[in-house]
Amino acid sequence: MKRHFRLFMIGILVLIAVAACAPPTPQIIEKTVVVEKPVEVTKIVEKPVEVVVTKEVPVEVTKIVERPVEVVVTPTPAPVTLTYFTFSAAPDHLTDLDEMIRIFEEKHLGIKIKVETAPFGEYFAKLSTLIAGGMAPDIFELNYENFVSFAAKGVLLDLGPLAKADKEFKPDIFYPRAYNAFNLNGLQFGLPETFSTVVLFYNKDLFDKAGLTYPAANWTWKDAVTAAKKLTNAKTGVWGLYSPIQFWEFYKKAAQNNCSFFSPDRKKVTIDAPECVEALETMVGFVTKDRVMPTDAEMGGVSDGDLFKTGKIAMDVTGIWMFAAFKDAPFKWDIQVEPGLKQQATHFFANAVSVFAATKHPQEAWQWVKFFTTSPDMAKIRVKSGWELAALSNPAFFEDYLKLSPPANRAAVFKSLEYAIVPPVIERQAEMQDAVNKLVDQVKLGQLTPKEALDQAKAQIEELMR
Repeated sequence: MKRHFRLFMIGILVLIAVAACAPPTPQIIEKTVVVEKPVEVTKIVEKPVEVVVTKEVPVEVTKIVERPVEVVVTPTPAPVTLTYFTFSAAPDHLTDLDEMIRIFEEKHLGIKIKVETAPFGEYFAKLSTLIAGGMAPDIFELNYENFVSFAAKGVLLDLGPLAKADKEFKPDIFYPRAYNAFNLNGLQFGLPETFSTVVLFYNKDLFDKAGLTYPAANWTWKDAVTAAKKLTNAKTGVWGLYSPIQFWEFYKKAAQNNCSFFSPDRKKVTIDAPECVEALETMVGFVTKDRVMPTDAEMGGVSDGDLFKTGKIAMDVTGIWMFAAFKDAPFKWDIQVEPGLKQQATHFFANAVSVFAATKHPQEAWQWVKFFTTSPDMAKIRVKSGWELAALSNPAFFEDYLKLSPPANRAAVFKSLEYAIVPPVIERQAEMQDAVNKLVDQVKLGQLTPKEALDQAKAQIEELMR
């Protein structure tokens, strides 16, 4: 029974399997549905191909190789300090000098100027001491009278090579007489700083009060004495004139009387000539004979400048450097060319700036010397302050000078230069000046006559020249 059941079940399973494998029965489709499905299509596009033909060209390639570089920083050198020794700046013009230095140092940042001063009466002795002691200033002021002495000692630097090397420097900028004064045997031992002269200052108020005509440019000393006698008033302590009795006035008045200390070839001393004796007699006569000029005792230690400024001297023979000192005088004053004797002769004073021969800074020293003697800034300061005349030939500076007042008659300064004479000089200049001054003092005191004094002067000068 069980066997028939198994066979039955197997038959059933076979029938099921056959039915599953038979094709499906066809059916009628009532609606068609279209389903769109994206299809990825690869599109091939043809494009022209650029064919590049490369030509091999040799190329130079610079190869940069980095190496360490050593940077050396050089420190800025310290400024050079130059010492400048002067007698003319103090006391009235130190501020003017400071202004010049300020301008110079702004233009020359590596140079500083240190100023030292001494009074004129002590200056040259002190300068000699400084040089002898190894403490010489780099640059110093010299007047013409002492220039030859210092040049002869070999302590001055020849500025010629420095001037020649400086393309900006032109010697013709100077007043020729001033420039040549400091050339010795073809060597330029200084550049002229200033030149000046001596004139006749007069108190216009005193002349007006006495009813006198003002001094004229052609006056002689006889004319001056005539006026001075009318101006002298013992009761009020007013003196008619003052003209120093000393070396500098004597050689000038000797020249006014056609006399010189030396023969033209300078081989003979002629200070004892009759014309020189007569000139000294005239000078002393203002005090002893004419009584129009005070003695040293009557001046009581007061300078002629102070007496003029206080109205106690009507006419004073002194330098144009006194313009600044007399500017504030409480009266009207003016100037005139100094009176003469047989002819007119006036002072020609020139100051120069020289460089010490052994200075450690010649180039820097040259820069200061050039600026201090040629700069337009310097010249303008001098004109404005009345600190002598810059020794320049430019008329423009003098035009400005002439416009200043007082004095109104500044033209007398340039008129005086027409009669200018230079001082007599020898190598032992200071000794000659001292010798003459001592002898002249003895004449003033009545201890020697003018002839006796000048006979002795001749002998002493001849000894100094040997």
